[in-house]
Amino acid sequence: MSSANCQQPSSDSDCDSDPDQSHTESHHGNRHRHTDFSNSIFKSYFEHTTNQSQSSNSPPTPHDLSKIQSFLNSSSSGALSCLICLERIKPSDPTWSCTSLCYAVFHLLCIQSWARQASDLSAYRAATRLPISPDRAAETSTWNCPKCRSVYAKSQIPKTYFCFCGNVENPPNDNPWILPHSCGEVCDRPLKNSCGHYCLLLCHPGPCPSCPKLVKAKCFCGKIEDVRRCGLKLFSCNNFCDKLLDCGIHKCKERCHDGDCPPCQARGFYGCYCGRKKEERKCCERGFQCENPCERLLGCGKHVCERGCHSGECGLCPLQGKRTCPCGKNVYEGIACDVAVPLCGGTCDKILSCGLHRCHERCHRGGCIETCRLVVTKSCRCGGLKKEVPCYQDLTCERKCQRMRDCGRHACKRRCCDGDCPPCGEICGRRLPCKNHKCPAPCHRGACAPCPLMVTISCACGETHFEVPCGIEMNQKPPKCRKLCGIPPLCRHGSDSKPHRCHYGACPPCQLLCEEEYPCGHTCKLRCHGPRPPPNPEFTLKPKKKKPNHQSECTPGTSCPPCPELVWRSCVGQHLGAERMMFCSNRALFSCDNLCGNPLPCGNHYCTKTCHALKSQSQKSLAQRSGEPCEECHLPCEKERKPTCPHPCPLSCHPGECPPCKVLVKRACHCGSMVHVFECIYYNSLSEKEQMTVRSCGGSCHRKLPNCTHLCPETCHPGQCPSSDKCSKKVTVRCQCQTLKKEWLCQDVQAAYQKAGRDPKDVSKNHFGIGLLPCNSDCKSKVKVVDQELHLRKSKDFEEKEPDTEKNTSKRRKRRERVQETKQISKLQKYVATMKWLLLVVILVVTLVAAAYFGYKGLLWLSDWMNEVEEQRLRRRYPRI
Repeated sequence: MSSANCQQPSSDSDCDSDPDQSHTESHHGNRHRHTDFSNSIFKSYFEHTTNQSQSSNSPPTPHDLSKIQSFLNSSSSGALSCLICLERIKPSDPTWSCTSLCYAVFHLLCIQSWARQASDLSAYRAATRLPISPDRAAETSTWNCPKCRSVYAKSQIPKTYFCFCGNVENPPNDNPWILPHSCGEVCDRPLKNSCGHYCLLLCHPGPCPSCPKLVKAKCFCGKIEDVRRCGLKLFSCNNFCDKLLDCGIHKCKERCHDGDCPPCQARGFYGCYCGRKKEERKCCERGFQCENPCERLLGCGKHVCERGCHSGECGLCPLQGKRTCPCGKNVYEGIACDVAVPLCGGTCDKILSCGLHRCHERCHRGGCIETCRLVVTKSCRCGGLKKEVPCYQDLTCERKCQRMRDCGRHACKRRCCDGDCPPCGEICGRRLPCKNHKCPAPCHRGACAPCPLMVTISCACGETHFEVPCGIEMNQKPPKCRKLCGIPPLCRHGSDSKPHRCHYGACPPCQLLCEEEYPCGHTCKLRCHGPRPPPNPEFTLKPKKKKPNHQSECTPGTSCPPCPELVWRSCVGQHLGAERMMFCSNRALFSCDNLCGNPLPCGNHYCTKTCHALKSQSQKSLAQRSGEPCEECHLPCEKERKPTCPHPCPLSCHPGECPPCKVLVKRACHCGSMVHVFECIYYNSLSEKEQMTVRSCGGSCHRKLPNCTHLCPETCHPGQCPSSDKCSKKVTVRCQCQTLKKEWLCQDVQAAYQKAGRDPKDVSKNHFGIGLLPCNSDCKSKVKVVDQELHLRKSKDFEEKEPDTEKNTSKRRKRRERVQETKQISKLQKYVATMKWLLLVVILVVTLVAAAYFGYKGLLWLSDWMNEVEEQRLRRRYPRI
């Protein structure tokens, strides 16, 4: 069996039936089409309200029908379930619905079993805890609604199956046009607030909406009277209340409100009851007590009031009239209030605080002793211990009560229990039928109450929703919402794409053609494959089966495929008659079999390569960017250069004029002291006179005169130097033995050589001017002395050199001997060091071997000793063995 499904709008009150959204289900083997039940259920309600809404300012609100809408959504989605057994309520199942608070729907059999168990448990508790008979406890037992815990009497246990409004017993379930478990007639139940009107809806689940009739009503403050709906007749006019407050002085400053006016909040200075103190207080707190005693004279005129600050009169003096002694046995009359009453001298006999014994002291003023110290025999609460203790002390034992509490699961465990064990304070903690939560109630007998939590199952946008009991949410499907999906499409069509309903998961792909324009000018003719918005989260209460993914023409969110249009393309060399038919998106380049034929950069020859792409400076097309240049002309340039120069043009064959000759030309100055470097174009553009001027270094001539050793004194000049006979330089002239010397002019020295028949050019520079002066007698004696001194110097120098050689040879020998000794010593030291290391290694090896040997022997000895000790112990323990 399946209930009729109907789609409910989330906020609209009137909803039309949609044949595309209605569902078909089988009922007794027949398939019926169910329409939207809210259209028929709310029809009479809206017909009545729309006729009267023209004169009213309060149209009906969807909030009044929200509870009914929730029940209808659950019924239409097949989610109406029993909270006790957590099974789906079918249209043919007898039901019962709570009429107090929750209006939940249960199986009739489930609620009957639940009510009997709850009432029996209530009667058992009442019989065990209260002093009443079991029959009386059974008559007064109650049971609770499993959801809202509303209390019902035992006599209210449902026995028959009624419709929602309670007018028809066993309503029919074979009419597909009537809501299941409904009679299909007007509800006609009395509305809330006892307004005297009745519900106008058809028989429906849930609470009845507010009364839609129009009545005259006054606002809360009573100033404005208006025609309003009976269910909303209590309203506020939003004006100031202005009612006189309880103080009788001020008026209420609140906006028009319901209920009594708040206390007066006006502040002022007010005095206390005794009038001694004044404070700034609120008007509603103007009467207050201070901390001082009253101290006003009483009627006797002798005593003062001993009470604290109070309102009203102080009263008569308490010491006037008949008076008794402190114990109350003797009565005295006519004694003045300022005279103390005498003591009677008898026993006090007042009941002490224990309530059992009397005061044994003589009549006394003041209170009796606070604690009764008489020793009595007492028993503890549980009766397990008797002992003599002072009367004021309580006697308890340490024995724990082992009786089971009313839950039947836990012991009392209270020390010295009197038999009236308290209710179990433990938490039940048993797993509820929902299998998600544990019972949070105190430990109890019988079945636990159903899980009170409700799970809301809604559509993706949350407008359409219904509630199901906790535990069955995994078997539910989300309701189908009539609202449009609010996710804006991200493809280029935008609002032009077909709208779709609210959904979980990803939005369906756009079905329009892409029609996006390529850079080539053509348009894409595939289905829209633009970006899709992020999907809604999947409905996670029940995982859906994975459906196979069918690959579409284009993956959503990708760019358009290459343009498939056919176009004519020319070769890379742009030759006529060599075009081919190709796809517009195919940018592959091809070359034909023709020669290139383009003029070379030199302008004199043509390219002889096979057809190739030209590399242009603008590089607009792919062919021009990836093209190769034409061949280069490697012939030398044969053009005549201007101005004329002997150098050829260094460039290959090129267009236009040859570049200026930048070859460097070396030219020495006239005197030959330095070399000038000029560019060919610059030097050849000068005249002969300018070239002579440019070549001059600007310094002295630096050329040697032909007849003497001196240089030309003139500035660097072309041609030969002037005559050397005019040289005016001074020359030192000496005799043959170079003892005598004089300074002559160079031209005089040259003249003297010429007179002597010698050419000045043949005289070297070191002997120029020597021998021109004649020697005298002094020159000969000086020459002899000089020869002797020179001979003595040479002999001394030779003698001094011989011992140096001997010293040098001895030092070298000593060094060689020292080196040989150090080598011998180093070899000996190395030998000694190696012997020491070998000895140390041998000692370590011997030590390790000895330690291993003696250790092994020691372990064997220890093992033997332990075996002997064990045998001795066994002999002592088992002497017979």
